[in-house]
Amino acid sequence: MTGNIFELIAVGNELLIGKTLNTNIHWIAGEVTKLGGFVRRATVVRDDLNEISDALRNALRRKSDWIIVTGGLGPTFDDMTLQGVAIALNRKLVVNSNGLKYLKRSYERFRAQGVLKSYALTKERKKMVMMPERSKALANSVGTAPGVMVQAGKSLVICLPGVPAEMEAIMEESVIPEISKKIGLHYFCEGILEVSNVIESNIAPFIREVMASNPSAYIKSHPRGIVKGASRIELSITTTAPNKSAAQKIIKKTLDQMEQKVEKIGGIILSKKVS
Repeated sequence: MTGNIFELIAVGNELLIGKTLNTNIHWIAGEVTKLGGFVRRATVVRDDLNEISDALRNALRRKSDWIIVTGGLGPTFDDMTLQGVAIALNRKLVVNSNGLKYLKRSYERFRAQGVLKSYALTKERKKMVMMPERSKALANSVGTAPGVMVQAGKSLVICLPGVPAEMEAIMEESVIPEISKKIGLHYFCEGILEVSNVIESNIAPFIREVMASNPSAYIKSHPRGIVKGASRIELSITTTAPNKSAAQKIIKKTLDQMEQKVEKIGGIILSKKVS
């Protein structure tokens, strides 16, 4: 794979104490996969400068093409993602002029909506546009803190707010178009085979065998427990191809082969679908 290796980093104490469910990683991973990207690692770190910079350094050492960081872009003392990125990249933090323009635009919008009366550039607000040198600011059409895009060698580092609605808006408006442009057109396809009356260890050898004859497909088994006295398993088959037709062809072929293997050992097919 070239040009489409992704790593995701989520920043926030709330994620590590069980207060907040990490929906951002789930959403980004799904969107990246649909675009033909390959997410090879996701990391969660505390609001700690050393942890943030260390996580980014490690991702850079692995030469990931894309490193997407969420959380820690706000105005409070514990929002330190951009400082951590600057340390990892050995760059200074400077006021980003476009970021400042986007920030003022956001506060104008909130003032027009009656959300706030004043948008003076306080120290806390200015903090949100202090970005590593040579960064590109990404407009935030929902909240205030701009996103950040910065090239670091072969890796493109993207920093997004932790608020899901803001993260998704910046992804859809600025990041997804960039990903599509750089890695080209791809089509992600998934097939699901629900089976019963067999156990996972009996299916395991067939998964390896079918994947060997379909190297562009990935098969993952998900045990669903015992239902009405019979073991139930969901087999997820995924692939990425240049177009929809090619992807569906791979999935259908792999599904058919797995169906035959399962039935051969007495398994019952409950459902079969391609999406």
